[in-house]
Amino acid sequence: MQITKEGILNALKRVNNPDLHKDLVTLKMIDNIQIDGNKISVEVILTTPACPLKDKIQEDCVNSIQQDFPEAATVTVTMSSKVSSHINEVKDAILPGVKNTIAIASGKGGVGKSTVAVNLAVALAKEGAKVGLIDADIYGPSIPLMMGIKEKPRVYQDKDTMKMLPLENFGIKLMSIGFLIEDNAPVIWRGPMASGAVKQFLSDVAWGELDYLIFDMPPGTGDIQLTLAQTIPLTGAVIVTTPQEVSLIDARKGLKMFHRVNVPVLGIIENMSYFIAPDTGNKYDIFGYGGGEKLAEELEAPFLGGIPIDPRIRIGGDKGIPIVYDTPDSVHSEIIYSIARNLAAQVSIRNMNASETKIEIVMEN
Repeated sequence: MQITKEGILNALKRVNNPDLHKDLVTLKMIDNIQIDGNKISVEVILTTPACPLKDKIQEDCVNSIQQDFPEAATVTVTMSSKVSSHINEVKDAILPGVKNTIAIASGKGGVGKSTVAVNLAVALAKEGAKVGLIDADIYGPSIPLMMGIKEKPRVYQDKDTMKMLPLENFGIKLMSIGFLIEDNAPVIWRGPMASGAVKQFLSDVAWGELDYLIFDMPPGTGDIQLTLAQTIPLTGAVIVTTPQEVSLIDARKGLKMFHRVNVPVLGIIENMSYFIAPDTGNKYDIFGYGGGEKLAEELEAPFLGGIPIDPRIRIGGDKGIPIVYDTPDSVHSEIIYSIARNLAAQVSIRNMNASETKIEIVMEN
């Protein structure tokens, strides 16, 4: 059989993206088909560089092409990415270069939300995404310490307005009220002032081109959460909890708050899921078992994964070097990378569903 581009496309129609539940050709993810005698090369453009099924999709493409063209001497499938964007006029006006905005939230403090936000941001950046991180916890900013930055952001003139340049470390663009106040100085502001600071982090900072802008939210369901949801339509929110019931009660409230302000919940992450004793390898469910998964099932939200307790995670935060950067090959880092990939997949699913809904509405009208 003669090898043709049409034949290759027909073979690739049998390869589905398991997250998006459509074939790669329909999703317009196939590009740059090259045929050189009996050598075939194809480029697959994923919706995120952090695709959790990248290897499976690549293998399926090779197998499908070889099935139809067994005479091919080599089949090379290269994987690239173009991150899908949350299309929204309000978001695009405020943050024109930012494709997706994600809030990392919790119903209560002490569940490790900032630690999770920092490590997810670094994991996504190491996967190849352009990532920004806003410390929206105005009263308790911890990003400067966890990201190992003590400098002040620079200011420059942009036409008729002054803009701040975000600081950078570990491939992440960063902004926090902690960069703007003196060390150990408390932020004694009423709610509207704190909310105003978050608004300025959106409008007065030169974020540039980003695939994901992550917000490390304050705990609870107060002014800042409402301001953010009402100021800029979020792509979605992630709820961080621990397995214990007292944390799950507050996590439910946080999740329902996002539902009320029409922010999709991209998933639930269970932090401090369990502890593995380094001397015996025994597993201990210190704060209970399975609470995050049960909550996700109860509220029909994706369960993105559980992060076990490990002193190195805490040490990484204290010394300003996140564990996914410091020891990327550790079991705990691999778990966080897996959660970051699951989150990226949920963003892609959300964007595709929103796009299809918009097309259906246009066609109906």
